[in-house]
Order: sequence, then structure tokens, then C-alpha cells
Amino acid sequence: MKMFGFSLAYFLVILDTTVLTIALPDLRTSLGGSLAGQQWVVNAYTVAFAASLLTGGAVADRYGAARIFKIGVAAFGVISLLSAAAPHLGALVAARALLGVAGALCTGGSLALLPELFPDPAARARATGLWAAITGTALAAGPLLGGLLVDQYGWRAVFLLNPPIALISLLAMRRVRSPRGHRLIDWWVQALACVLLGLLAEALIDSSLIAGVSALVALVTLVFVERHSHAPALPGGLLAMTWPELLAGAVANFAFSGALFVLTLSLQGTHHMTPLATGLAFLPLTLPMTVNPLLTGRLVARYGPRLPILGGLALLATGLASVSLTDFLAPGLVVMGFGLSFVLPALMAGILTSAPIGTAGTAGGVLNSFRQVGATLGVAVLGGLSHPLPAAAILTALTCACYGAVVRARRTVSAVDSPGAAGLSASK
Repeated sequence: MKMFGFSLAYFLVILDTTVLTIALPDLRTSLGGSLAGQQWVVNAYTVAFAASLLTGGAVADRYGAARIFKIGVAAFGVISLLSAAAPHLGALVAARALLGVAGALCTGGSLALLPELFPDPAARARATGLWAAITGTALAAGPLLGGLLVDQYGWRAVFLLNPPIALISLLAMRRVRSPRGHRLIDWWVQALACVLLGLLAEALIDSSLIAGVSALVALVTLVFVERHSHAPALPGGLLAMTWPELLAGAVANFAFSGALFVLTLSLQGTHHMTPLATGLAFLPLTLPMTVNPLLTGRLVARYGPRLPILGGLALLATGLASVSLTDFLAPGLVVMGFGLSFVLPALMAGILTSAPIGTAGTAGGVLNSFRQVGATLGVAVLGGLSHPLPAAAILTALTCACYGAVVRARRTVSAVDSPGAAGLSASK
């Protein structure tokens, strides 16, 4: 029941990264606005979500995972009602940003709860597979649910889906308690991270030179403050140990979210499909994202996370290439679904296993922050390209090659560092 409760809440958070995309044409008819305005309706959520994930994880580690989780879920339900009542585009963008912050608190709490409920690494990997199956369904089912709701009731109905799910999650988790931790929080670092990502998104969406220069200044300032902070946002050594996995997560979300945005506008704009028909067109994504993470959890428990990550990136690149080169969406979308459902659970299991004791929420926040940065950049960058899907396929393939080279190099270094173990392995 506990597993269902926090998985359902994360289902809710991830659902909101995709469910509104399908409603953009209807939203534009209702509230007006430019293409950049539509991008900001999507990105206000992902920008605030990504920028707040480090804070959400740190707050969960400091004040107790269960407490922060419940606050985030309750806030998500309430703010969703405000989003449904938004009178104009500016109010909706602001509400979506607040939803992103609530989602970050919910996510930080749920990820910190995983090691508490499943202290054994193998059991945690299998639980992560189940968690990813539930939440992966949200990622893929967003367009379908969005299409059904928008086609029948308009874009506001998308937000009315959230409060009942939030209430069920809170009821399922009502008896869960977590102890307070001892992790300190440097609020200046957290504020600078939010400012940096917001400026970066503004620079890409609106091609603003001022925002780009300001983002560079914010980055330099953030690095300086982080290095001299009494409570750094990143656990010691985490970034150095896991940067290939963080890059893989960012690129996977870049490709998926950007492709979803481009395909949605193309199907409803160029091909004049209804929201429901567009949602149904994305249905082939759903089955792999629902079933395959259970297999991925078992693979990670037995062989580790690197092989599923590598295979998943290769499948994602292949699916993107198929979608961009043919007129048949379904085969490419199925392959993309299998790719994502290999990559995401393996990434999460690997990061949580590597995290120092007491920093699971922060470590999960780092990974999800990188993923949401990738999603934000995917919508901003691919939405402005003339040939976005081939570009996404090439970038994903290059990342797959890069990740494979790093894994091979790590194995070589490990063999050199421990020749006895390498010889024993070879003899077997």
C-alpha cells in the first residue's frame, strides 16, 4: 500500500510534464498567446520542477521524507485547482511554476522514502522497477489522457484530474513517518540554481542575448558559492562519480519531451488531427513504459544499471530515427517506449545506490534535475529547429556512444587497479 501511495504521487507529478502538451492548440484558442507563450506553459512547470528538485531533496533529507512528501502532494492538488481556474495565459504560467515547486517537494520526499522502505540494494532495484512502471505509464499516458479530456471538456479538465489522485495518495501514506535528518541547507545555492535555469530557458525560448549573458553570470556565481558553501547542494563526489548517468538522463528527456512537443503540434497543426486522435496516436508508447520497467528492475538487481542504460539509449535513438524517416509513427514509438523504460529505472536505481547515507533525496533530486533540464531544453531547442527529430536521434546516438566509451574505460581502470580480480574473472 505504501509503495502504491508514493508511486501514485510521482505518477501525478510526471503526468503533468506531458498531459498538457496535447492541450496546447485548445489552450491557445481559449487564452491566446504566441508559440513562445505555449512553450512557457509547458516549460514553466519543468523549469520550476528542475530548479527546485535539489531543494526538494535536501529539504526531505533534513526535515523527514514522509513529511515533505505529504506537503508536496497536498500543495499539488490545491494548485491544480487554481490552474484550472486561470483567467489568462500569465496566470496559468505562474500556477504551472508553483506546481513545479510542489512536484519537486513530492519527488524529493518519494525518492528519499525508497531507501528507507527498501534498505537492501537488490530489493530496492526491484522496487524501483515497479515504481518506474507506474510512473512511466504517466509519462506515456499523458498525451492519451490529455486527448480524452481536452476533446470532451477542454484544457481546464486536464488539471481537475490531479486533486482526486493527490487525495488517494495522501490516504495511502497517512501512517508513514520518517525521522528528521541532520543535513544542512544553503538557501543561497538553491536560489541561484532556480535563477540559472530560468534564465537559460528564457535565453533559448526567446533567443534573448541578455538572458544568455545573465545565465552565464549566474552559473559562475553558483559555482563560486557552491565551492565555498558550508552546506553544498551536491553530496561530495556525487557529480564526479555519476556524470555519465546524469548526462544520459538529461539527453533521454531532451529527446523524448522535445519530440513529443514537436509531434503534437505537427499532428494537430499540419495533419489537423483532433486532441483525442493525437492522444491515440501516442498509445504505442504506453505498453512498453508500463510493463518493461519490471524487467529492467530485475536486470539491474542482477547485472547492475549500466547495460540497461546503454541498451535503452540505443533503442531511443533508433526509435527517433524511425519516427523521423517514415510516415508510420507506431513502430518508432514502440521502440522509443522500450528505450525509455530501460533507461529511466536503471538510472534511478544506480543513483540511489551510489548516494552517501542520508542523502538519497538529494541524490535523486540531482538526477531528476538533470532530467528536467533536458526536458526543458528539448522543448525550447527542438521546437525551434526545421528538422528536430533527426537532430534528437543523432544527439541520443552520440550520447549512447559516449556512455559506452566511459563504461568501457571504467572497466579497464578497474581491471588495472585490481589485476587479481581481473585474472580470477578471466579464469572463470
